[in-house]
Amino acid sequence: MVAKIKSGKSIIGALNYNEIKVRNSKAELIEAAGYFKDLHDLNFNDKLFRLTDLASGNERTKTNAVHISLNFANGEELETPRLQQIIGDYMEQIGFGNQPYLAYKHSDAGHPHVHIVTTNIQKSGERISLHLLGKTKSEAARKAIEIKYGLQQAGNKPDGQKMPERINLKQVEYGKTETKRAITNVVSEVMKSYKFTSIPEMNAVLNQFNVTADRGSKDSRMYEKNGLVYWVLDEKGNKLGVPIKASSIYGKPTLKILEDRFRLNEVLRKPLKDQLKNAIEGVLIRPLSKAQFQKALHEKGIQVVFRQNDDGRLYGVTFVDHQSKSVFNGSDLGKQYSAGMLAERFKITGVKDKPIIEMATNSPNSNIKNTEIFSGNDARGNSGDSLLNVLFKEEQQDMAAIGKLQQNKRKKKKRKGHSL
Repeated sequence: MVAKIKSGKSIIGALNYNEIKVRNSKAELIEAAGYFKDLHDLNFNDKLFRLTDLASGNERTKTNAVHISLNFANGEELETPRLQQIIGDYMEQIGFGNQPYLAYKHSDAGHPHVHIVTTNIQKSGERISLHLLGKTKSEAARKAIEIKYGLQQAGNKPDGQKMPERINLKQVEYGKTETKRAITNVVSEVMKSYKFTSIPEMNAVLNQFNVTADRGSKDSRMYEKNGLVYWVLDEKGNKLGVPIKASSIYGKPTLKILEDRFRLNEVLRKPLKDQLKNAIEGVLIRPLSKAQFQKALHEKGIQVVFRQNDDGRLYGVTFVDHQSKSVFNGSDLGKQYSAGMLAERFKITGVKDKPIIEMATNSPNSNIKNTEIFSGNDARGNSGDSLLNVLFKEEQQDMAAIGKLQQNKRKKKKRKGHSL
């Protein structure tokens, strides 16, 4: 069994995550401990109010939402009564035995698992400390429960070999693996991990792994019917092979499913906004060019994706924070972080960009290069250079556009000279 504890500032966000799964037939509520109604009689407000009412007893504590997942090995098909016993034992042993909680059995992954939503604010108004809870009480509880219920021990296969906890994502290389499987791995893990609220924001993450979600052109039948396909991309962002329909991928990440996810992510990412803004402000305290701005944030684990038209004018910017796994458009963070305002700021500073090759060689310790999400390591591999090309593609386009403008100016001057 693997136990994971997440704390946050949004009880409604944690609750919504599970309730959306229930509505999509991906989960069911199997326990409502400490509630005054039978779980089948509880409506959404009942579930929410019980927890928020306790949380309101300590307004000084902002981190009051606790979201726990208990994950079991493949083949351990546990019946609901046994799961309820395991959950009850676990909550008691980590010090949450007297807290109300909601437990959901999920069926949207390859292994059995449950999610538990509760609060760390007690009836007295005192908070239960979450500091090192995962490493101390939770780890001891996990080991005791594995022995008591005869569960497979975390990190080991039946033959004693080490078993990885997560899939390490790398850029998809067309033709190296079966396309549908490669796309499914990337889309599934990115959806689980990152908080985005639109297709463009989702693509800001997917594109790093050479995958993109595509609705088709606005006048296409696919767009009209709210269809969605996924493509593999090459290093330059060109689509390769045959697209894979969203409905044929495990978990069915169709536009309808994604729109539910967008609404949930809108809530879940709110507490992460200030953290990202502070990081951006920390970089903007000194004059920077556009490329230097991207590079400085890149070194902090934040990718900056600029969008520009054929004339080279910036019309959009998206920030992907790989630390908090959140994605924001610049305008969502505030007017001063919009593409237009940032472009004006770069123009005013008068700082010129250095050649792209020099920029790339100056950042060998980037923690985005060849990103392996969920691994917890600073992953590096053979495709690091290609990812740098993607990250700095906008600068290459800028340099080309600037060169073209200078060429045109020289031609105009020559023509004027001849006319005189």
